[in-house]
Amino acid sequence: MGSREDGGRRRRRGAESAEDLYTETRRLLWTVDQPEAGIRLDKFLADPARLGSRGRAAEALARGKVIVNDADVSSIDAGRRLAPGDRVRLWLDRPGTSRRRLQIADADGLSTIYEDDLLIVLNKPAGLLTVPLARRSDAPSVYGRIEDRLRSHGRRRPFVVHRIDRDTSGLVIFAKDAATQAALKNQFRRREPERVYLAIVYGQPAPSSGTWRDHLVWDEDASIQKASHPRDPRAKEAISTYQVIESFRDAALVEIRLETGKRNQIRLQARLRGHTLVGEQRYTYGPDHLRSIAFARQALHAHRLAFKHPRTGETLRFEAPLPADMRELLSRLRRSARDSE
Repeated sequence: MGSREDGGRRRRRGAESAEDLYTETRRLLWTVDQPEAGIRLDKFLADPARLGSRGRAAEALARGKVIVNDADVSSIDAGRRLAPGDRVRLWLDRPGTSRRRLQIADADGLSTIYEDDLLIVLNKPAGLLTVPLARRSDAPSVYGRIEDRLRSHGRRRPFVVHRIDRDTSGLVIFAKDAATQAALKNQFRRREPERVYLAIVYGQPAPSSGTWRDHLVWDEDASIQKASHPRDPRAKEAISTYQVIESFRDAALVEIRLETGKRNQIRLQARLRGHTLVGEQRYTYGPDHLRSIAFARQALHAHRLAFKHPRTGETLRFEAPLPADMRELLSRLRRSARDSE
């Protein structure tokens, strides 16, 4: 049933304890057979011949140590049902997935996920700007919080690598010097970092997975992104791939992977296809009565981020769980779906 991915000796089911598997084996590969078809991914991993407990399975998923059919999976995929022939890989010493990350939250919910002498990765709460606005330079921002902290320790100002919208929650990177900023920005220009978002949208995108391609133009006067056409010299191509994770009566939870990173890209691309984000105020679609799900902001979360460390070349992988407001929204949608059955 299972084999060492590097072609080493096979382990018989139950021949060694789960503790041995967890602590000694670095890389395992299993192929799902017919008797286990339909099993949840977390239950499959928790089998005594694999990790031996749901807790260990949850930890492996949360830290990006599990790969299914050559695609990374995470905590959001714990309930995924496996099919015969699915290949589940467990990579316990995967670079960038160790315990060295920090989890320090300030009073407003801004969490430091990772920090070293070159860069800092944070989990930004909704409602906090990434960087100050020109027209509201005194508004609270992640940049301002980092700047205050660095200066209190005799350091210089932070350097912006990328941004997420004020009412979008999740992962964002800052550099501590110009050289690190340039190296990281070059990775983004080459579209190398993995940037995965979770969104709750109206309706159910069809097909359930695919690619969104558009040409967008930023309107400086209106501070809004607009759709254009390939011949527009001002337009820039925007590409996202998506997969529906869970469907409800009037909405869906969708995983969206950015290939490009244009401002407000996901919000507009979803709207262009009739799947406005729940809570969206700017990029709306259709009559108001169709947008009947109460939520205080656009339901968008920067969930997963991976990039190469500019000094070591090691791939760093980070994941921010859904914040409480989006978890509560999902609970409401699930209850509503059950009540309508």
